[in-house]
Amino acid sequence: MVKPTKVEITDTTLRDAHQSLWATRMRTEDMLPICEKLDQVGYHSLEVWGGATFDVCLRFLNEDPWERLRQLKKAVKNTPLQMLLRGQSLVGLKHYPDDTVEAFVDKAVQNGIDIIRIFDALNDIRNLEVPIKMSKKAGAHVQAAVVYTISPVHTLDHYLETAQKLAELGADSLCIKDMAGLLSPHVAYDLVKTIKKRLNLPLQLHSHYIGGLAVGAYLKAADAGVDIVDTAALPLAFGASQPPVETVVRILQESPHDTRLDIHTLFEVSKYFEELRKKYGFERGVTRLTDMRVFEHQVPGGMISNLVSQLEEQKALHRIHEVLAEIPLVREDMGFPPLVTPTSQIVGTQAVLNVLTGKRYKLVPGEVRAYVQGQYGKPPAPIKEEIIQQILGDSDVKLIKGRPADLLVPIMDKMKKEIQDLAESEEDILSYAMYPPVARKFFEWRLNRGLDTEDAAIEPPAIEKPKDEEAGLPESSIQGKPDSDGIVTKEGKSMNLSEIKELIKMLDETDICELQLESAGVKIAIRKSGAAPGTGFTASPETAGNNVRAAAVEAAAEAPAEEKAANREHLIPVVAPMVGTFYRSPAPEAAPFVEVGQMVTEGQTVCIIEAMKLMNEIEAEISGRIVEILVDNNHPVEYGQTLFLIEKV
Repeated sequence: MVKPTKVEITDTTLRDAHQSLWATRMRTEDMLPICEKLDQVGYHSLEVWGGATFDVCLRFLNEDPWERLRQLKKAVKNTPLQMLLRGQSLVGLKHYPDDTVEAFVDKAVQNGIDIIRIFDALNDIRNLEVPIKMSKKAGAHVQAAVVYTISPVHTLDHYLETAQKLAELGADSLCIKDMAGLLSPHVAYDLVKTIKKRLNLPLQLHSHYIGGLAVGAYLKAADAGVDIVDTAALPLAFGASQPPVETVVRILQESPHDTRLDIHTLFEVSKYFEELRKKYGFERGVTRLTDMRVFEHQVPGGMISNLVSQLEEQKALHRIHEVLAEIPLVREDMGFPPLVTPTSQIVGTQAVLNVLTGKRYKLVPGEVRAYVQGQYGKPPAPIKEEIIQQILGDSDVKLIKGRPADLLVPIMDKMKKEIQDLAESEEDILSYAMYPPVARKFFEWRLNRGLDTEDAAIEPPAIEKPKDEEAGLPESSIQGKPDSDGIVTKEGKSMNLSEIKELIKMLDETDICELQLESAGVKIAIRKSGAAPGTGFTASPETAGNNVRAAAVEAAAEAPAEEKAANREHLIPVVAPMVGTFYRSPAPEAAPFVEVGQMVTEGQTVCIIEAMKLMNEIEAEISGRIVEILVDNNHPVEYGQTLFLIEKV
């Protein structure tokens, strides 16, 4: 006979659910109206912060994540607020020094977090020592997570040993984190039973619906003695998200584990989120063939949606099945890391690059090199020697054997000095420490209150708007009539406002009176005031945008076309292998790599393209001299766009 034990519920709707299904695009203004009702349900906790929410608030929503937390804490008066912390990586994709970890968790608790769920992507206990210690010092309830996956080295003994070590570090409760929905019901029973028998700590189970195992896993886990499970409101459940709370509550009602939550109240909450879903046009969570193949590729739901976005950006969505087939191979090469942030991005992005370039490990992001070196910790299994050699080569880089963060120097004083011109609080400094370029851009927008920023009000991606409406262009330019700046479009088409501003700025820096862009019968002319029409420089789309400066300067030189062509025959282009943001440095805030006139050698890194959340090093394929840099720093680039011209020597 199963002993009666009430199972409690953590609601993930305001964090993991919309991260899994809505690309984390739910805004604070959408959360606040339902907070009072959520607070009445009787949940064990509400997961509202951490994970990708921090990044997305700053990068896409123009919101302060700290202010979101403060507002939620003010609105939720009775239910504990919970966050997800990526161990030594906090809410970022790299390890941060201990001073940053201490400052971050301290401020998280001060601003309203009660429970911190802490995990390490590799189950490397060393990466959890300081986050757990500092979280307890700050006064939070520490829930330490065991990351679940399937591989030859991830056995029941491995999970039990990990749980025991987490308990020894002082965890207040434990969590089995099944981010890919791989935990089958019978394995869930055995795993929960084993941990509960050995350790006298509350145990929570987090899973994703994806392939449909999670509801059964929750039921068997309840029979084995699990204390808490994670669910989401129905409109943000299923698919890559958590199981619906309504289903879990109903299935446990006639068992010894009745949650005692009121179904009617739950339906009221779901009604609100259903209206919100319709408002923004988001799809429901569904299980597709690529999702069900999680049993083969083990790609978590959030990672699947991220891969789709990445491949859409690279105009290669049709190759997703190739990428999904490559991911398990890369994972094996890398020592079978569980696919959870940041290792999911590391493995997934490398798999995408392997497929797109047509050659495995031809292009290796800096984060992949760092992982192989040991900067993220010890992989569950040894990395293949041939892979280490292929990625690190004959460099003098030494493999890290100890705790990676021991090699990191404190940075908070440095961060404070760098952003003191824009930071308004200690929380701002921490935001900058997490995402320097992104936070700085947000602070600049906040300072101007978005008045001069074309992306001041970014909508969730599912909301489709015409380009002209989104950019706010004047009606005259939409209809093809010149406006006060001499901007002309044709056949009802227009350019993005930011592109037009950039073109005008670049035109002002040259002696050219008019710039004409021509593509597929559509002509755009940008003309200086007083200039005669038709007397200017004509460019193709390939030389538009960020390349206009180079094209305009070249035209101003008034060299004959034959002479210019002859001069360029011996120049070798370095092109962008992906869509992303161009940086002339190893990190956005660092000094430039190369300058015009500089000699480079074959294989030398000449720039960085930030894409798919990673910094991808672009190398010169020949030795020579940099004669032209065709892209401005911190500007977007398209696949195949020329970045540099190198004169072969």
